[in-house]
Parts: sequence; C-alpha cells; structure tokens
Amino acid sequence: MTRHEAKRVMKNIRTTLTVAGTALALAVPLVAATSAPAFAAARDGVCDAGEFCYYYNSDNAGSVSDFAGSLSNLGDTQPTCYDFKGAGNGQGICVKNNAASVWNRSGQTVRVYFNSGYAGAYQDFAPGAKGNLNATLKNNNASHQFLGNQSPVDDYDHSGHGFYPDQCTAFAAFRVATRLGVPNFGNSYGGATWGDAKTWANAARRAGLTVNTTPAVGAIAVNEIHGTFGHVAYVNAVYSDGSFDVEEYNWNVKTSYGTRSHVHVSNADGEFQWMIHF
Repeated sequence: MTRHEAKRVMKNIRTTLTVAGTALALAVPLVAATSAPAFAAARDGVCDAGEFCYYYNSDNAGSVSDFAGSLSNLGDTQPTCYDFKGAGNGQGICVKNNAASVWNRSGQTVRVYFNSGYAGAYQDFAPGAKGNLNATLKNNNASHQFLGNQSPVDDYDHSGHGFYPDQCTAFAAFRVATRLGVPNFGNSYGGATWGDAKTWANAARRAGLTVNTTPAVGAIAVNEIHGTFGHVAYVNAVYSDGSFDVEEYNWNVKTSYGTRSHVHVSNADGEFQWMIHF
C-alpha cells in the first residue's frame, strides 16, 4: 500500500466512525421515546390533590399513605399489604388497623370502614376534610370507599400490561394501575395468571382480593359467560337501585372505548356476574 493509499484508508475509517457516532447519538432519543408509558401519579407517600390519605399519627402527623380510589381490603401483612410510604413515624407499616388520622383531598366523600369489604362501622370524610379517625376506627381501619360517581373519559394510553392492547382486559388493567393504586398490576399480579376476562374473578380470588356481587365505583366488573373470552369493564357510577355504569373497550365498537349505563349483576349474557375490589 502506498502512502497516499494509506492516508485515504485512514480518512475513510474516521468518516465511518463519525457517522456511526452520529447514528448512535440519534438512536438515544428513539429508545427514550419507546420506553414504557408514564402513568398517573402512583402512591408515593405524598398527599396530592385528588387523593385520600391516611396518617400513622393523630392530627395528620407521621408517615402518609395515599390512595386515588376505593380499596376493599388494605391487607394484613407485608409484603402484600398497603403500607405507609411517607417519611416519619410508621413508615413501612401496614395501613390496615394502624391509621389515626386522614386527609381527603379528593373531590368525593370517602367512607372508612371497620371491616374489609366495605362493612362494619364507618366514618365519612367530605371532600377537603382533614382530621382524626373516631374512637371506633382509630387503629381499626380495614377498607375505604370513594362514594361519588366518576364522569366517563377515554384516558386509556393503549398499553398492554401483559394483555393485548385495546382489548377489554388491557383497558381494565390500565385503570387498575392508574386509578386504583396498583401501578404494577399485570397478567401475573398476585402470583396468579389472569388471562382471558372470563378467568379474572378466579384469578382475583387466588390473589387474595375481594370478589363479590356488590357494585362499587372503581370495581372491575366481570362477565364470565359472554362469548369465548368473557368481558371485563370498569365501574364508574353506582345507583341506589343496584344498577351501575361501566367504561370498557372492545364491546360497543371493536378495539375502541365505550360506555354503558344502568347495567346489572345478573346471569344475562350482556351483563356481569362478579365485582373485583382492589
């Protein structure tokens, strides 16, 4: 190789490396752009607007545990219970039977119950209310329920959470993750395989969740008899006659958002047989 040829080869190598480096730099934003979608604010130990919060100590002191929706059972033991997340006294301790005060920063009345499953003695906290649990419920809190209905809105980000995107299961999983304080919910949550919609009620039982026939805002309604795969939907309103409204995907319009009003718990093909409470 002549000296002239060697200089030409080295120039080509430098050019190739420069182009490769530019391509790598351009690739970085693409990776970021295709990363997992961000969800609504998760439980982080800060009492944000729109949340209902428990405090470990009276007078809204100590560690905080924040929630964006109803929960039928706060859980008894670590690592599966809902715990106090904020800094201060009580951090890491299970919330169930350990809360002394609350702050309701949601726009709905929230009812705190003595028993799991929204049962037993209770105390209501209006929107904005801040104070101590009464003598019956202090350190005896097992569940809480947001009593107000929610306006329907298609906020789904088309994520899968281990299910096929734009199906009823993926939409329901998205709502569990973003509204019910379970950001890690997916097809293997709680050690169970959730699979098709028709198997969700049994999967929830295996995961230790409450499954019954009582509609509640924030519950996942299960139809285990419709078609081959069944159907699930998110309950966004409940009425005094026992009927309820749902938001759902892949029912009215294929792979699209829809709503239905005043459906029921029944064995009819187009209604629902079970309610899952997270």
